[in-house]
Amino acid sequence: MREPRPVAIQSALQDPGRTALEKYQDLVVGSRSLGRLVLYETVLLLTSWIPGALGLVLRKLAYPTLLGSCGRNVTFGQNVVLRHPHKVHLGDDVVVDDLVVLDAKGSTNDGIRVGEGVFLGRGTILSCKDGDIALGDHVNIGFHSEIFSGSRVRVGRHGLFAAYTYLVGGGHEFESAAVPVIEQKRSSRGTTLGETVWLRAGAKVMVGVSIGDHVVVCAGAVVTDDLPSGAVAVGVPARVVRTREAAAAP
Repeated sequence: MREPRPVAIQSALQDPGRTALEKYQDLVVGSRSLGRLVLYETVLLLTSWIPGALGLVLRKLAYPTLLGSCGRNVTFGQNVVLRHPHKVHLGDDVVVDDLVVLDAKGSTNDGIRVGEGVFLGRGTILSCKDGDIALGDHVNIGFHSEIFSGSRVRVGRHGLFAAYTYLVGGGHEFESAAVPVIEQKRSSRGTTLGETVWLRAGAKVMVGVSIGDHVVVCAGAVVTDDLPSGAVAVGVPARVVRTREAAAAP
């Protein structure tokens, strides 16, 4: 069996046409500008790890200089990871907890756009692979959750995600057993969640799914098909067991 081709990041790292510095700039900073590189390194070196109130104050002043845009009263925890930060846009009153990853990596995408009053819990990952992620106002994401986008993932206002939830916005085709999955076409139909959707602990929403408003996805459920507004869904794969009364009323 032939050796599989490396994934995009591996290909970039192995590219003999780029220096080590250029690879770092392309994959991490997202710009070949020397000024952007110096700013990125300075901000992370001097502020990302500092604990306590001093660290919060320094990051509140310094991190917005790296971002595409940043609203008022945004809080950054310790060791927040930024990739292609010029494509990250945060609204007012956003909280980015410790160890959050904001990865807007891509050559053709717009990146990550977060609305006002959003909370990103400790260890949350927002990861783009030439895709976009848009979170509406007052979305609250619990610890160690992940949103991945290979095209577009959109979450409506007042979404509530418990810990360890996962939104999948991309994948691989796998029809041919003779070809490694990693070499097959990368497909992404995007994922959309309406307003006031509650994903309980460990719930997963797979690529291509559209979820209506006021939906509750119970703990551990895996959503593989669209869910109508007001649905309460359980199981693997998730099935609708009832409709919330308030949402069903005319």
